[in-house]
Amino acid sequence: GRCLPFPEPGSAGGFLLKGSSSLPLLLIGGKTVIVTGANSGIGKATAAGIVKLQGRVIMACRDMSKAEEAARDIRQGTGADGSQLVVKQLDLASLTSVRAFCEDIIKEEPRLDVLINNAGIYQCPYTRTQDGFEMQFGVNHLGHFLLTHLLLDLLKQSAPSRIVVVSSKLYKHGYINFEDLNSENSYDKAFAYSRSKLANLLFTCELARRLEGSGVTVNALTPGIVKTNLGRHVHIPVLVRPLFNLLSQSLFRTPEEGAQTSIYLASSPDVDSVQGKCFADCQPQVLLDTATDQELASKLWDISEVMVGIIK
Repeated sequence: GRCLPFPEPGSAGGFLLKGSSSLPLLLIGGKTVIVTGANSGIGKATAAGIVKLQGRVIMACRDMSKAEEAARDIRQGTGADGSQLVVKQLDLASLTSVRAFCEDIIKEEPRLDVLINNAGIYQCPYTRTQDGFEMQFGVNHLGHFLLTHLLLDLLKQSAPSRIVVVSSKLYKHGYINFEDLNSENSYDKAFAYSRSKLANLLFTCELARRLEGSGVTVNALTPGIVKTNLGRHVHIPVLVRPLFNLLSQSLFRTPEEGAQTSIYLASSPDVDSVQGKCFADCQPQVLLDTATDQELASKLWDISEVMVGIIK
């Protein structure tokens, strides 16, 4: 069933997932969790869910005014105090911004328990990041690649700790064309999104291999079709819009439903030692071979290191 947390009667504030008594969510009081793209959609719902479990959330967002507004909403909805919810500027389309954010975190935070790589751009027209990368590949993969790399020492020092990567089932339509990672020869916005989500899974696969025995785990998830403003670049013809809206209400998940697997992977003791898996509805999934190809994952890792300037 859907994994919606609710307090178990008579429990000491532990949470169980609705429809499954075997999936407890622990209160993660005192733990610090970074959520990228936490100002709307699944990210905002994830931040709210973690705050409800007594975690402390750093909302890493590009648009500070939207982030402050989202933080106010979460505080009102959860009764969280100011210290439980921190807003910090992070633009994943700028490697300079990623570096500045990480420097700030390393300087100010004694520990980091969970990093949730949630932010994403969906099917935007062809644009480039500040560093010249195709926008979806640049934000969804490369920005998070550098972010994770720069925060890894802090995560290792804070072990046991976790990294959670939000991917999408649309990864199935993607492949990695190493000759044209910036879509300079041709650009298809749907393909570019799928490729970036496949890159997220290959990143998870290779990072899991590198983190063996470190006390840090990394797992990915696919949240299903969620009604969020991620689809703002998708054009729905005017005549079809009423029907689309009606269908989307019944077919699409709410951001709260979409966020449940992220919250589960961030907090559940069930996944304490699980490494390199992909989940949907709080259950491990079997992925296509393209998403678990170790050789492909390793090659993408090496090229990503060069692209973000880790290796000159």
